[in-house]
Amino acid sequence: MIPLTVATMLLTAALRPGGAEQQHVATGWQATGTVSKPAWRFGERRSTELNRSARGTRLFARGSFWNRRLAPAARLDPSSAALVYALAAEVQRELTAGIGPWIATGDGSTPLYRVGRRQARVPVRLERRHLHGGEALQRAFASVPIPRDAQPAAGADRHMTVWQPSKDSLWEFFGASRDPDGWHTLWGGAIRRVSKSRGYYGRRAWPGATSNWGATASSLPVIGGTMLLAELNAGRIGHALAINVPAARGGVFTWPAQRTDGTGPATALPEGARLRLDPGLKIAKLRLPKLTRMIAVAAQRYGMVVRDQTRHAISLFGEDPSRFPPGVFSKHYRGKTPAQLLARFPWNRLQVLEMHLCSRPPCRRH
Repeated sequence: MIPLTVATMLLTAALRPGGAEQQHVATGWQATGTVSKPAWRFGERRSTELNRSARGTRLFARGSFWNRRLAPAARLDPSSAALVYALAAEVQRELTAGIGPWIATGDGSTPLYRVGRRQARVPVRLERRHLHGGEALQRAFASVPIPRDAQPAAGADRHMTVWQPSKDSLWEFFGASRDPDGWHTLWGGAIRRVSKSRGYYGRRAWPGATSNWGATASSLPVIGGTMLLAELNAGRIGHALAINVPAARGGVFTWPAQRTDGTGPATALPEGARLRLDPGLKIAKLRLPKLTRMIAVAAQRYGMVVRDQTRHAISLFGEDPSRFPPGVFSKHYRGKTPAQLLARFPWNRLQVLEMHLCSRPPCRRH
């Protein structure tokens, strides 16, 4: 079965990037395609360098919802039990149908290019600059430190993320392509002072930024909540996880999301909803597979954030590994599919944190 592609490009009234693609269980989770020996060696060397350099770094502010540990006594939403019951039922439906839950590392995810101070800069042409916030976004894309060998993720969304720690800046792209005349993108976002960022797009992100910036339909960066290869190699995920649901609640969203493309009923989780595993759950006693245990620990300490909808099945996200040697990400699956690993996750022990629903931005935490 071909991986489902969600080509939703409505933003406000015209274009809204999002609807990250959901890879189907039947579409192999191992790396595909051939890699030449020199490219393989370069990828292996690059992987080692990035894993080493990524240690001791973080995306977004220490106090951002992505990075801040949840208090055991954090208030739960009155609808928590009903929403978790519905989510657990959806998990069972997907397992029975053989469509999920899943860990997207290809079409619906993004590669992360962490570049140095001296990386050459290139302009990126924004194809939708006529949209609200487009002129400011084009200025942010006028000079971007994109490596010569950079490639966006495969699939319709063609995400790509560039992070330059020395300049404390990040750029993300939706619909990126490198054409004969240079780089183009349909939409995206940019954040300056990443180390101080709250972790979502709004006027503080960049001069002229608006809440409709970003490569997801919620204004949450597509790299936010993504499991990085370096983190899996280190055995610890030190931030909240992004989770996409088949159909987020329509018409409303909750902080930290700043917009939505939700099409689901009132009983569905809205975009921006934050979940966490019951702090009283003894994860060590569950005897989970290693990757499942890492996910569970992160969900208990930092939580999970509904970032988008898939129109297919539940999805978590891992860094797009296409620029690394084949198998460097899937080795963490240890011979199982993501669905098999996530079947062991204690979905029925999740809790939904208190929500304050919004219908338009800015959506603030109350």
